[in-house]
Amino acid sequence: MSNAVIPGEPGKPTWTHAGHGVHESVELDPLTSAIALDIKLPAAFAEIAEDPQLGPVISTSLARVEKQLREAIANSDPLADATSRHLIEAGGKRIRPLLVLLASQLGDPGRPEVISAAVVVELTHLATLYHDDVMDSAPFRRGAPTAHEVWGNSVAILTGDLIFARASILVSELGPKALGIQARTFERLCLGQLHETVGPRPDQDPVEHYISVVSDKTGSLVAASGQLGAIFADVSEELQNVLVEYGEKVGVAFQLADDVIDVTGLKQVSGKSPGTDLREGVATLPVLLLRKAALTDPSAAEVLALVEGDLSSDEALAEAVQALRAHPVTEESWAVARQWADDAVQALAPLPEGVVKSALSSFAHAVVHREL
Repeated sequence: MSNAVIPGEPGKPTWTHAGHGVHESVELDPLTSAIALDIKLPAAFAEIAEDPQLGPVISTSLARVEKQLREAIANSDPLADATSRHLIEAGGKRIRPLLVLLASQLGDPGRPEVISAAVVVELTHLATLYHDDVMDSAPFRRGAPTAHEVWGNSVAILTGDLIFARASILVSELGPKALGIQARTFERLCLGQLHETVGPRPDQDPVEHYISVVSDKTGSLVAASGQLGAIFADVSEELQNVLVEYGEKVGVAFQLADDVIDVTGLKQVSGKSPGTDLREGVATLPVLLLRKAALTDPSAAEVLALVEGDLSSDEALAEAVQALRAHPVTEESWAVARQWADDAVQALAPLPEGVVKSALSSFAHAVVHREL
């Protein structure tokens, strides 16, 4: 299950400059200053970038995160250094670090632990990508060949382990509470992958099983991002819990929307060819709903026969994608994703009104409308 790639609408900018660079009162080293000037946010966060106070703070903080990320994965061993840099240099949206930084704005965002926490969640995310790509046999990630395509499966897996080790070193310096959050989050990431691999139990509803997998594999780290940002900004425990609930729900919405995009034929949106999940035999939400519908609906059974047939040829794959796209289960899947996003927004109710709350709400809606 790949992580969603969040685009903009056709004709609209996908990215926006973050906060007009660095505020003149902030002193940065030359490298961090250069990074800050080039920082861009997904377009759904334009409200942050346009805010004269918050925008420069976020761009400066993201630049510090980016610099520390590169320092964290640097290695004296040439091979380890090259493999560890592979995905970082391919780019990325840095959504999880951004959520750390936004959460910190509800308290004292200037504490250095906030930046370290942002680095930890992104390193943890990167580590899982190396592992996911091996298990999914994914040929590309962020437009570049995956690490296992370049160096082989063993090197890619060990690189993921190495990056997670670096994340663990950093989080150990943040104290036992942060270490416990990261450990429990990584446990859920592993269990989610395990449960996805073995599938539901005979007595378990496949859709409920899948939602559980998505919550573990995607929601857990998004939730931890908001939680860590709030903890190290000394935000109240009540609001920490709000951010955890929000992160879980928006993370599920994030992945469910990506499932549907795989069968909508929007290659420019997802960054991968339509039907990639179908060809790889990944039973995402539209397929699970189709299987349930096929028990009583002959038209669903016909579509299911195409989806579960031989999809090795591009023609057969295109026919299956078209059939699934046209079936009502695709719109039903969108409805499920939107409901999770709406629930995430509702969870934000206790947060104080302001740019942070508005930005988090916009992000949740953008996940399912693909307006980032």
